[in-house]
Amino acid sequence: MNISKKIVVLGHFGVGKTSLIRRFVENSFSNDYRVSIGVHILKKKVEVSVDETVSLIIWDLEGTDNIAAIRQSYLLGTHGVIYVFDVTRPITFQAIEEDLTALKSKVRNVPMKVVGNKLDMVVEEEVKKVLLENKISFDYLTSAKTGDKVNDLFEQLAKMLTLDAKQI
Repeated sequence: MNISKKIVVLGHFGVGKTSLIRRFVENSFSNDYRVSIGVHILKKKVEVSVDETVSLIIWDLEGTDNIAAIRQSYLLGTHGVIYVFDVTRPITFQAIEEDLTALKSKVRNVPMKVVGNKLDMVVEEEVKKVLLENKISFDYLTSAKTGDKVNDLFEQLAKMLTLDAKQI
């Protein structure tokens, strides 16, 4: 079985959305920061079992400080969401609950993964402590630079989407 699923990756400016996607799709990283304007779309096939492959159509949305203002047209047909914040910049996760509430009102009933990126720049235990103190839930702490947990993130989401497809 081969299915296609649209994944939207979003978050504030400069959190590493494009770098996460590049690490997953191309297994590469660049220190050159380039602002995404509008949307950039990449595709990668993920084998979730011996006879199942998922083609992830990954939409890299431009960064915004106002998640509620994201164009609805970018979100149409979304099967899964990855919300990225920067573990080195508290401003990117201080309003995470409001961001997720706004996002859930626009994209209903799809799996969402909350991801703290740039783990290579901090001590993991210290970050976890800060997030816990601020009652911030997350699914993964990743590093696009080192690749730590990046494949795990996308592969787990792909598996969740195949389970959802079987239940329909």
